[in-house]
Amino acid sequence: MSVTKPISAISAGDIRARKGGDPVVSLTCYTTPMARLMDAQCDFVLVGDSLGMVLHGLPSTLGVTMEMMILHAQAVARGLSHALMVVDMPFGSYEQGPQQAFANAARIMAETGAGAVKLEGGCRMAETIAFLVARGIPVMGHVGLTPQSVNALGGYKVQGRDDQAEVVLADARAVADAGAFAVVLEKVPAALADRITAEVAIPTIGIGASAGCDGQVLVVDDMLGLFDAFKPKFVKRYADLADQARAAIADYAAEVRARRFPGPEHVFADQTEKGAK
Repeated sequence: MSVTKPISAISAGDIRARKGGDPVVSLTCYTTPMARLMDAQCDFVLVGDSLGMVLHGLPSTLGVTMEMMILHAQAVARGLSHALMVVDMPFGSYEQGPQQAFANAARIMAETGAGAVKLEGGCRMAETIAFLVARGIPVMGHVGLTPQSVNALGGYKVQGRDDQAEVVLADARAVADAGAFAVVLEKVPAALADRITAEVAIPTIGIGASAGCDGQVLVVDDMLGLFDAFKPKFVKRYADLADQARAAIADYAAEVRARRFPGPEHVFADQTEKGAK
């Protein structure tokens, strides 16, 4: 898939301009049908590396590849006309240095039509972010809990409590100073998220942070109740679709076993019968 024009009406610059304005709405997205459902409601959709856990059954995001991200982003792109598409750079695709990051970010954008990429890390990634931005690639930052560093962080713990608050604040400042157009704050105390939001010049996008952030993002399968292996504290379930799906599948199985499905209205008559369809 080679893309020569933006697939959405909203740009990274539009998101950047929302600082301090109307809250930015975002959800993760991995498929064309879901993209079509959320396009009109979201300002940007994130093709998150969370797809590794949500769709592929991986224990973490660390096993996600460039090929997986590109395949899903291409699918999402087919369902968008309004929302900006931001694509996560997977683990190992940018940490080696700015040149590696540029090559992989450029590939993602060229092959998917993404309007921006997202990468994890604050101060340590500032040079790479600046390198990408200087070469025309819009970058969204991600600080606080960074799932690709889960082994180094010792698990999916809240980040920025007590004396670590200044570390997370410094990371957010570094991302903003490097030229990122927005920064995700994941699993940080609400008071710290509010402070970062007040002190950095780019929109903050909260996930397990604060209602005071400039916007919010959730994993769509979490908020719809489709992924129910576990539920983080910061997730609000707006539906319980997994339970509905289980019930529907059970009804289908029962009808098949009882030969109640397919019924007369679901099968086709012989072509020789009058009015057959």
